[in-house]
Amino acid sequence: MDISISSSTVDVTPFIMCGGSGTRLWPVSRASMPKQFQSFFGERTLLQDTAVRVTGPGFAPPVLVANEAHRFVVADQMESLGIPRAQIVLEPEGRNTAAVALVASLLVERQNPDGLVLLLPSDHLVKNTAGFQDIVQSAVPAAQAGWICLFGIAPDRPETGYGYIEVGNEAVPDTASPVRKVSRFVEKPNREAAQSLLDAGNNVWNSGIFLFSATAMLAEAEQHCPDLLAGIREALAGATEDQDFLRLEAKAFTKLQSISVDYAIMEPSRRTAVVRAELDWNDLGAWDAIYAAHLPDAQGNVLLGKSVGYDTRNSLIRSDHHLVTTVGVENLIVVATDDAVLVADKSRAQGVKEALEAIRQKGFGEAATHSEVHRPWGSYRSIVSGDRFQVKLITVKPGGRLSLQLHRHRAEHWVVVKGTAQITCGERVFMLYENQSTYIPQGETHRMENPGHIPLELIEVQSGSYLGEDDIVRVEDVYGRS
Repeated sequence: MDISISSSTVDVTPFIMCGGSGTRLWPVSRASMPKQFQSFFGERTLLQDTAVRVTGPGFAPPVLVANEAHRFVVADQMESLGIPRAQIVLEPEGRNTAAVALVASLLVERQNPDGLVLLLPSDHLVKNTAGFQDIVQSAVPAAQAGWICLFGIAPDRPETGYGYIEVGNEAVPDTASPVRKVSRFVEKPNREAAQSLLDAGNNVWNSGIFLFSATAMLAEAEQHCPDLLAGIREALAGATEDQDFLRLEAKAFTKLQSISVDYAIMEPSRRTAVVRAELDWNDLGAWDAIYAAHLPDAQGNVLLGKSVGYDTRNSLIRSDHHLVTTVGVENLIVVATDDAVLVADKSRAQGVKEALEAIRQKGFGEAATHSEVHRPWGSYRSIVSGDRFQVKLITVKPGGRLSLQLHRHRAEHWVVVKGTAQITCGERVFMLYENQSTYIPQGETHRMENPGHIPLELIEVQSGSYLGEDDIVRVEDVYGRS
């Protein structure tokens, strides 16, 4: 199976892990569209920033590892960047980073037994792309010599939310690189222990970024987690290709142990090494990290979007839609989307995860989904809903085509507000232009598609006894959905 990774002339193949839920960054990050697919700094999303960071000389086109639900979001965000990429590998269920590391190693080994893998998350902030690339290249000789290299971030505070790596005094042998052997791994410490680690001067934060040769990782896996490796081989042997996606075989993959590469391989291995990375790095784990990653104004505030802070100090205020104004407050996090608002003490940013669980228990759909829902053909946004009716704004990208479908419990009216639509309704196929409309009776097969070169925007008014998204009977679908 050719997954179009890299030629033998390229040293490093990035594997970008696109999983993770980012629950502490609710309400912007939700299960339907987690933080890696969101923008926090400028126009690009965190995933797009990560892809740009590993693009250039010395890097093969990146491979993306994602779950089924986000496959089209990943594809769309990469396509909009306009940079080459390899396939998107789909996990039937999340099985932590050890599984991803072994999938990456086996895929690269097929193309080039001497190839190197750069395994990295999609949701970190690194402000110096050139510096990051230089640090990766500095570890290449050690990785080629069979060492599994980690990138340790030089700490600037006694952080309790990260694991630490104690950097040994001994350089890896037979290379001229600045990589040192790992002395030990340290679990997330309490504050007193974190201060001791900082004072010692030879400890770094574990960034969760790894560089290794495929053959070296597989050799370590044979020794330390052979059952996991055997399961990965089985999942790859049964994998299927669908458009740009490589689907791992579900039955074999879901039986795998869920374990991090740190626990499964790095800690028991004697071939682990670390390079100290002097980088402006942030894993953006919660809203206080987002605050820290911005430059505050003279009052210590970070104001994003439509926000105003009057007599406000040391606060983060972000609004994506409605104007939000604060008066006479300090040390707050205020985040507003079009359907939810978070207000928190900045020192309690980690508690958003627990608050989100309370929202779930109340049964509010805003816990998991945004008002704007992305689909392979575009997106739709719920504008208003009531008893037996709902209004949506539907956007279909150029060339996008909804499934041929019918609804058993609702009828629909469509009004084109921008662009051109080709409509199928029963046996009829016709065009709709701006300010034109049509009616889709309950139970009638129908489809809309965008044959134009600009996005199609359409208002849909639904009416009927049941308006749920599961009232869709797909007759035909170009995206392979059931």
